[in-house]
Amino acid sequence: MEVKKITYQNAKICYRVTGNGKPVLLLHGFGEDGNVWQPQVDFLKNYFRLIIPDIPGSGLSDVVTDANIDTYADIIKQVIDAEFTNPAFQIAEELVIIGHSMGGYITLAFAEKYPGYLTSFGLFHSSAFSDNEEKKQARLKAIDFVTANGAHAFLKTSIPGLFTKLFAENFPERIEALIEAGKNFSPEALIQYYQAMITRPDRREVLKTFPRPILFIIGEHDTAIPFQISLQQCYLPVQSHVHILTKSGHMGMWEETGKANELLLQFLQ
Repeated sequence: MEVKKITYQNAKICYRVTGNGKPVLLLHGFGEDGNVWQPQVDFLKNYFRLIIPDIPGSGLSDVVTDANIDTYADIIKQVIDAEFTNPAFQIAEELVIIGHSMGGYITLAFAEKYPGYLTSFGLFHSSAFSDNEEKKQARLKAIDFVTANGAHAFLKTSIPGLFTKLFAENFPERIEALIEAGKNFSPEALIQYYQAMITRPDRREVLKTFPRPILFIIGEHDTAIPFQISLQQCYLPVQSHVHILTKSGHMGMWEETGKANELLLQFLQ
């Protein structure tokens, strides 16, 4: 896998590229980096050219000052533009973006700003709804915790709740590895993500107006993006592909890897 980088406002933004074929960009969520997609990369690289960025402040990418969800979408466009100088990417409209959680919020912003780049996109445990007041207050409390205790202490308390109890009992070492990776996060990055999520607009109109297929992968036991909320958006697009992971919380790419991989392959082909 090749690691590449671009520069955005003097910040280094890193991404990985592997595989051949139609370009597919996998966009991770909050408290993760591009490595969270490794089970999908191992499978999909046999079929597609994969682009896996680290969102600013995650993984190998620097924090970008005063960034919001739209800023992140602009950065993803710059990554794609850098890759489209490669002869492998002659036609921008072949691109598909799959966004997990906060990565889905960024995907929606990208689809709103640059719809001509996309042949389709997918929301993997994500939502077009803006935060309600209860969600905003929960995020503000999380900011207070991060400020007082640090990024790693926060992730240590929050990450286990993203998984089903059964997965947590059977694979504690995988959850511990994700927590351990969280040591690299700065409080500044996590706080910026929360502020970006709090202020993001409702983007249901994107779902209504995007003329091409949209994928929804929903975790039946997801507490971060509740099941009923996820279902409410699925009827909005012209073409919806809706799949429910019945044994997953918010991390279906790990909790039901085989099924998730097959659903992604089916949609992307």
